[in-house]
Amino acid sequence: MKKKISLLIILFAFYTVKAQSESETGPNSYQKKNEIKLNLIAPLSGAAEAGFERYLNKKSSLGISAFIVYDNTKEKDMNYFISPYYRYYFGRKYASGFFAEGFGMLTSIDGKKIYAADNLTFTEGKDVYDLALGAGLGWKLVTRKGFVFEANAAYGRLVFNADKTDHDQVIKLGLSIGYRF
Repeated sequence: MKKKISLLIILFAFYTVKAQSESETGPNSYQKKNEIKLNLIAPLSGAAEAGFERYLNKKSSLGISAFIVYDNTKEKDMNYFISPYYRYYFGRKYASGFFAEGFGMLTSIDGKKIYAADNLTFTEGKDVYDLALGAGLGWKLVTRKGFVFEANAAYGRLVFNADKTDHDQVIKLGLSIGYRF
C-alpha cells in the first residue's frame, strides 16, 4: 500500500511541475496565431496592400490580402484584388522560413483596348471582374518580439473572362513587414 501511495505522490509531483512550467512560459512570438502585414513595394506601383494571416498549426496557415490602386497613372491595368491563400511552411521554427502557397483572387482589371484605324487612339472596354487561381513561393522571418519580414512572388491565370481583357495572368509580388499577435 505504501508503494502505491508513494508512486501516486511522485506522479502528482511530476504533473504539477510540468503544469507550472507550461503556464509560466506561455506561447512565444513564434507560436502566436495571428499576423497582420503591409506590403512595402505596393506604393511603388501606386497601390496599397495589406494582409491578415491565421496559423492553423506550425506548418500551415490561411490568409487574405487586399490590393487597392490609388494612382492609376502608375498602375494602368489592375484596379483591385482580394486574394485568399493557403500556405505550407518548410522551416523548423513555428510558421516561418521557406513556404509555398496556393491562392485564389477576385480581381478587377481594365477591359480590352479597342484601337481605332490610325492605330494610335483606343477605346477601353468596361472593367472585367474575374477569378484567378495560382501558386507562389516565399520566405518569412519572425523576430522574438513578433515582428515579421516576408518576401514572396506568385503567378496565376484568369479563369473565366480572360478573353475580355488584354491580360490573362496575374502576378503577386511582396516585400512585407508585419506583426504577429
